Amino acid sequence: MKKLLWSLIVFGVILIFPVNGVPEFDKMERLPDFNGTHVYQTENNVYSKAKPTMVELTFVKNPVERSAVCLDGSPSGYHFHPGSGSGAKNWIVQFEGGGWCGTIEDCVNMKKTSHGSSKYMEKRIPFTGILSDKAAENPDFYNWNKVKVRSCDGGSLMGDNENQDAKLQFRGKRIWTAVMVDLMTFNGLREAKQALLSGCSTGGLTAILYCDNFKWYYPKGKVKCLSDAGLFLDATDVAGDRPLRNLYRDLIQLQSVTTQLPNECLKRLNPTSIREGLTPKSADPNGSWSDCRLNIEKCNASQIKFLQGFRTQMVNLISSFTKPRKNGVFINSCFTHCQTENQDTWYSKNSPAVKNKVGNIIYLFLVKVAVGDWYFERRGAKLIDCAYPCDKTCRNEVAE
Repeated sequence: MKKLLWSLIVFGVILIFPVNGVPEFDKMERLPDFNGTHVYQTENNVYSKAKPTMVELTFVKNPVERSAVCLDGSPSGYHFHPGSGSGAKNWIVQFEGGGWCGTIEDCVNMKKTSHGSSKYMEKRIPFTGILSDKAAENPDFYNWNKVKVRSCDGGSLMGDNENQDAKLQFRGKRIWTAVMVDLMTFNGLREAKQALLSGCSTGGLTAILYCDNFKWYYPKGKVKCLSDAGLFLDATDVAGDRPLRNLYRDLIQLQSVTTQLPNECLKRLNPTSIREGLTPKSADPNGSWSDCRLNIEKCNASQIKFLQGFRTQMVNLISSFTKPRKNGVFINSCFTHCQTENQDTWYSKNSPAVKNKVGNIIYLFLVKVAVGDWYFERRGAKLIDCAYPCDKTCRNEVAE
């Protein structure tokens, strides 16, 4: 993968490539002390109460002829908001998260949702966080062209198969190709000077898998990739099982994903080696994890210890990734999932932040600050939080 920012959350992680240069800081003003350290914020860190821009759904051209369709055969789509001014030739292409379906039954059920059919998709969605067009909310990327590719294939846009008996179309690969061709042909993506490929959750995995392919379109342009909560760790759940290992294996086989995975990865790993899962309800039949699953403040000591073990595994796993200068990470201890799309976690007065010591001063970095510093190479972005509950900027973001 050429250039990538990963974000892994719960116990949030954002991994970032490439970063060059030495620390440089905007004029800072001191904020109230937090947890015994000095906290700082840039003077340009202002906030907007304006309503988010609502962006219309666009269907890909000739979806049936190109087989660029959702699970149920309906047209796939995306939301596009044009850039302006200095950002007119800069692009963010973001993949929506949406889960996987690894069995016929699950995929048939997913056809009845927006993640399996465009019939159920919202016709207009708000662009917030990294997609916001408000300078106060998104100062680095506010005037860029922005695209949100909808997830309706059940497989991180990697499959190319069908099941005629169940009337299922697994056409993620063709959806990606159709969206790219449409954007390049009709919206100006072909002329991009700077581009960022991003995604959240299963969309974050899509950003990882398509990073090199995206770069291929712009050999002379500046292209980087951001994966928010898209690294899935092969960890045991609370019952000692690995339920998502079976899910991912089934997904690979059902959607014929193996042929779409990068050869460089397949040389080193079995195609089913991307997975994650800690507290599925199947592993907790008595519901002892129910409260903890929804709010980390309700976890008991043994549950916290188990979750901290997951954090340790994750930090150890990405240790080699953090070594190259071009790479970066943003790892916090917040009990949440995806932090770049939500304005409250992306760039607001109460956004989660990670402390980093530069010289004798401790600075507090928001997700937006880390991503902007990494993309524009203003300074390094290798930020790893202390273990929960030391980070007092976190708040519960998990909903049932």
